[in-house]
Amino acid sequence: MSLVAILGAGAGGAAAAVDLTQRGHRVTLWNRSPQTLAPLEAAGGVHHEGLLGDGFTAIGRITTDLAEALHGADAALICLPSPAHGGLGDALRAVGADVPVVLNPGHTGGALHLADRLGVAAPAIAELSTLTYVARKPGPDRVRVTGVAGRVHAACLPGGEAALELACELYPCAVKERDVIATGLANVNLVLHPPAAVLSVAWVEVSGGDFAFYADATTPAVARVIAALDAERLAVAAAFGHRLDPLLDEMAAIGTVDPEAARAGDLRSAIARGEANRTIRAPDSLAHRYYTEDFGYGLVPFCALADIASVGTPTARALLALADTFVVGGVVADGLGGDRLGLGGLDLDDVLERVRSSTVAPIAGRQG
Repeated sequence: MSLVAILGAGAGGAAAAVDLTQRGHRVTLWNRSPQTLAPLEAAGGVHHEGLLGDGFTAIGRITTDLAEALHGADAALICLPSPAHGGLGDALRAVGADVPVVLNPGHTGGALHLADRLGVAAPAIAELSTLTYVARKPGPDRVRVTGVAGRVHAACLPGGEAALELACELYPCAVKERDVIATGLANVNLVLHPPAAVLSVAWVEVSGGDFAFYADATTPAVARVIAALDAERLAVAAAFGHRLDPLLDEMAAIGTVDPEAARAGDLRSAIARGEANRTIRAPDSLAHRYYTEDFGYGLVPFCALADIASVGTPTARALLALADTFVVGGVVADGLGGDRLGLGGLDLDDVLERVRSSTVAPIAGRQG
């Protein structure tokens, strides 16, 4: 079993620490904030409830020292929101990190962004398409897990094969993909969050998020916008040679939609009634990550890839324009555009050459 440095002690990192420890791996849990780690250090681990069991899991090492966290580790598992990747990349470069890195998740463009930040000294980098848990922290030393992914997609940048193998070792549900364009476009939050975040914005401001985001805000009209955005995602993926599953099939494979509604092809009901997300509350403000992350670090890189592929994305651009207008400070200027992905000035063929490893073969029947 591996020694894993989990970087990030939010809900995703805490869930990963519990899960990997329970499955026999040794874990170090790191976070840059002493305030975040203090309750976990005092407890000596993580209290948990839900699908990983109700109880307590001791964690071998909990630290704010990044070099200490990485010492002797077989892999660094990054469980952080996309806006934190840049700063973490700087910190990893400062300590001379050379262990394989797995982004859980890479969101859209995460591996490319991190590699660009690390520069020529970048270690092996792989990414997963979506976070392997649906989790929230009801208390500072506690995590509630309502979903564990039944399938995710995994890919690496060229030279990152060691990280990809470790990703699949840590998460046997991972399916290898040809490149990180596939994993980035298989990010379900890219499609799932922006329509409801835009179309329920007045409700968020009036109520402070006092409603269930998936169950209440996924109305028939919102579902139609989700479907239109998903069609654009699939078109961009196809331009890069990938045949990805539609959102409903993807979420069914992950396990975050209602199975009966999914079998009936009812996107709205499948999302609204999905047990993993059903009780999750809406954003309490426009500073919530559904706005700060899923637009600037979801739709912005998506539109950058669409531009490279010369694919029209009117729904994505309309949602992005609205969010950029009503979020104070906007969401585009600081977003993950092509330059920050290291793709500035490249055409489609250049991008494919940049991201594809000759040692990772495409999956027969799914990709070009």
